[in-house]
Amino acid sequence: MKTDLLKRHAKSFYWASYFLDTKVYTKCCVLYNFCRSLDDIADKKSELEKKKTDFKNFKNKFFERDADNETIKDMWTLILSEKISLNVVKDLFDGVETDLSERVMFNSKSELITYSYRVAGTVGLMMAKIFKIKSKKALLGAINLGIAMQLTNIARDVVEDESINRKYINGDFSSITETLSNADDFYRKSYFSIKEIPIRSRFSIIVARRLYQKIGNYILKKKNKENYIKAGKIYVPLYRKILETLFSLFDFIHILFINKNNQSDQLLTIENIDIDERI
Repeated sequence: MKTDLLKRHAKSFYWASYFLDTKVYTKCCVLYNFCRSLDDIADKKSELEKKKTDFKNFKNKFFERDADNETIKDMWTLILSEKISLNVVKDLFDGVETDLSERVMFNSKSELITYSYRVAGTVGLMMAKIFKIKSKKALLGAINLGIAMQLTNIARDVVEDESINRKYINGDFSSITETLSNADDFYRKSYFSIKEIPIRSRFSIIVARRLYQKIGNYILKKKNKENYIKAGKIYVPLYRKILETLFSLFDFIHILFINKNNQSDQLLTIENIDIDERI
């Protein structure tokens, strides 16, 4: 089972993964490798019909539980051991399939949030299952964090996405700013749920959350589309990762003193998706 994909393709997550124990980290790598396999099908430079065929073949192999495919085999082991709803995985497939079109364009915030849930909120929920989280509020928080991170990705990758006919949001800087504002709402909703994560894994999620939100801060500092384009793909530099990791210690301590009984219910409505069943 490969664990180097996380290091090569998800630098913020890999940094945060230093704070996970080996067993949990290995399970996270299984999940990441599966998601990466799907992303690679949708994002590779190939004819659309070829990508659709490859996606269909991978999906069929998954539901047939193809034991010859290590990625699929490991993912099924994870699903069964962590009691992950199969509908969550189906949602992930639906999200990736959205990108297998000549042109992707969303016309409403609802479509954007639904897509973000499918491709990333599902991953947050599955991560929460790996962490053995049971609380409904905390599981909703994990979905919220996944959506927040996906909205950040979308705000960061506008130019890159437009080059392959994917227009999740309008390309102007005001739309990018609005998307990051929506992401911040989801980041806030996710914060109090972190208390439900077992303490051994909690710090890793706090760090990952801070680093991803910081990407949005760096985008906003560009102030206009011209500077945004000149900057290229925006990452958090090493010195800032170190600072955000130190700041995460304050979050870690603060969360210890949160009274979880005072938390309000986190309502999350996704069109045509029964969230209660998924969690």
